[in-house]
Amino acid sequence: MASTNKLITIFTNKCPRCGEGDFFISKSAYTRNFDKMHKRCAVCNENFVPEPGFYQGALYVSYALNVAFMLVYFLIFVNFFDDYLNYFLVSIIPLMILLTPWFYRLARRAWLAIFTKPQETSGKGYRS
Repeated sequence: MASTNKLITIFTNKCPRCGEGDFFISKSAYTRNFDKMHKRCAVCNENFVPEPGFYQGALYVSYALNVAFMLVYFLIFVNFFDDYLNYFLVSIIPLMILLTPWFYRLARRAWLAIFTKPQETSGKGYRS
């Protein structure tokens, strides 16, 4: 039985409703089609595209994730690599470029998870 914990489903590329079906077509964020996602869950038939423009709100989640990462990265640099602080910008720019596909996918899964209620489980399987 798969977990329907929202945080687990967000980080494991699973459906936020049933916790079993894949959200994105490819498992990795670093493939050519990293942004291609299924229209519906293969297990519970949850609609991953509820309405046109639904994922515009994920832009704000992605922005928050990027800001949080940069803030943590900056604080680590200030506290542990104070002598090399001038290398902060040199290192953060390529790092943010590399993390963009991962944050993109994470933000979309988080945005849908906010609006999706996990399925209730019973002794005989999932209820619809």
